[in-house]
Amino acid sequence: QVKLVESGGGLVQPGGSLRLSCAASGSTFSWRSMSWYRQAPGKERELVATITTPDGSTDYVDSVKSRFTISRDNGKNTVYLQMNSLKPEDTALYYCKAVGRSPPLTWDYTFWGQGTQVTVSS
Repeated sequence: QVKLVESGGGLVQPGGSLRLSCAASGSTFSWRSMSWYRQAPGKERELVATITTPDGSTDYVDSVKSRFTISRDNGKNTVYLQMNSLKPEDTALYYCKAVGRSPPLTWDYTFWGQGTQVTVSS
């Protein structure tokens, strides 16, 4: 059974920083990509950042480029989202998503975490 556990959310003032973590259990899986999504009240869930394996390439939504950094620790099956210069519009529930395969199966499985709340307010 795979489980994604997020942590690191909280209340921060505008201009502040937070680092989110998402740890994936399930050692039989080889993770192909890990991503962060967010959903604000009354809005659709949006993709914030993605990191892929094995090249470690990253992609970001325009609104967070130069402020957020996604990274991963392959040995710990953990993905991070460093968020700097936070703005009130970054307030949302942040979700982790992992896509991977479990050999000998040849298709991808997608897993979601339960979400961690980020609130940016003075």
